[in-house]
Amino acid sequence: MTIRISRRRFLSTAASGAAMLGSVAMPYLSRAADRPRITHGVQSGDVSSDGGVVWARADRPSRMTIEVATSDSFKAIERAVFVDVLPESDFTGKALIDQLPAGQEIFYRVKLADLAQPTIVSEATVGRFRTAPADKRSVSFVWSGDTAGQGWGIDEARGGMTAYATMLKARPDFFIHSGDNIYADGPIQAEVKLANGELWKNLVTEEKSKPAETLAEFRGAYKYNLLDRNVRAFNAEVPIFSQWDDHEVTNNWWPGEPLTRAEHLRKKYVDSNAMQLAARASRAFHDYMPMRGSIVEPGRVYRKIAYGPLLDVFMLDMRSYRGPNGEGNDESYGPNSYFLGPQQVAWLKRELLNSRATWKVIAADMPLGLVVIYDVDKKFGVEAVAQGDGPARGRELEIAEILRFIKTAKVRNTVWLTADVHYTAAHYYDPNKAQFQDFEPFWEFVSGPIHAGTFGPNPLDNTFGPQVMFQKAPTKEQGQNLPPSAGLQFFGHVAIDGVTEAMTVTLKDVGDQELWATTIEPRAA
Repeated sequence: MTIRISRRRFLSTAASGAAMLGSVAMPYLSRAADRPRITHGVQSGDVSSDGGVVWARADRPSRMTIEVATSDSFKAIERAVFVDVLPESDFTGKALIDQLPAGQEIFYRVKLADLAQPTIVSEATVGRFRTAPADKRSVSFVWSGDTAGQGWGIDEARGGMTAYATMLKARPDFFIHSGDNIYADGPIQAEVKLANGELWKNLVTEEKSKPAETLAEFRGAYKYNLLDRNVRAFNAEVPIFSQWDDHEVTNNWWPGEPLTRAEHLRKKYVDSNAMQLAARASRAFHDYMPMRGSIVEPGRVYRKIAYGPLLDVFMLDMRSYRGPNGEGNDESYGPNSYFLGPQQVAWLKRELLNSRATWKVIAADMPLGLVVIYDVDKKFGVEAVAQGDGPARGRELEIAEILRFIKTAKVRNTVWLTADVHYTAAHYYDPNKAQFQDFEPFWEFVSGPIHAGTFGPNPLDNTFGPQVMFQKAPTKEQGQNLPPSAGLQFFGHVAIDGVTEAMTVTLKDVGDQELWATTIEPRAA
């Protein structure tokens, strides 16, 4: 067996380093009862043309070894790296495996060696991903958001989180999770009574029995989702490109928000400010998400993922840099009306301008033209971009500037993807029907939840002229917060043809039904 090793860059909240391994494997004992164990499956993420991040979690302090090959036989090992997983990271570890061939099916094998007794080694767990192509090969991916929300957890008698199994059938190259990976503020109770009298019976854990406040409770929310067999099977086969939104911390939060709203009081938070929760939530998010880290700004969520000559994905963070919700954000542009914030806006403009990919997918954690209420008890304020009908103001000024830049810089073929509002829709933004008109027409596609309550539809804001080309949401008769068993769980599928370079977007439901689709032809630069 030939093992080629180079000095590695590691991404881990635990200790990490480069491995120089020989060609002779260390002998190990097979004392099954004593062997370390991978507790929550394996994941990969942020895959590009040269590699991606691999993640796993151990049940004890361990040395996690990752071997990478281009066949599932692992006869020829392309890379072998290790990372030590310790209590400080909740025994999670992740490593960036790079210098891999483009457009290649990659198999990775994860093993654990007990740090106290290194000769005792776990069973291997295998996963895979495909690196982005170097040529114009066809590309496909799925996106959605909102997992385990509104108390709808894992009901194993109903198959668990079945929409993940549905998405896996499409064999996508990757999955964009558009935020609300967890509902840190949403406890999971043992039983929920449905409108028809039946019981939804959740799998329960202690850490998910109350709104998350401690670091252990935030981490527990991620561990809860990974108890689902559909999620684990999906993660082992499909890389995740993840962003966050509000429920990774608490509903509708903004940086510096006092925890004084009625819903905060109902949740009985001990902390006085959302930033205290956000600090722990961010640590848990980065512990459990297989993301490439930022050297410039550790903990940063926004980033570009290049996926070959046909596609660049721009992952936004609409949560960490915003000003107050509903308090002065309808004024002229300034700190109170930041949404992405000046630094992220400048980054997005620069990266869009430099992109040579045919398609520029902007993955946003919130829609641009839907009105979302901030304080649900007082029916006060705005939570998203939309400020209500009329000229661009406040937060909308950032989006107006981005859209104007895309037009004047002749950045072609931008498409916006999002989730957040718990229904699915296709919006066509038409400057001829908008209050702000200095932009080129574009599409925004909304899809979710993937496993949470279904709501909507939300009212439109005419500032940027969104036109509803399709939507599916609960009817008045059905009501709101429908359980996953109602069948209104949604995701979107994107296919880019390697020959024509046309993009086909299909909105689908948990039953794998094609609800609506459109094909967009690329415009020349």
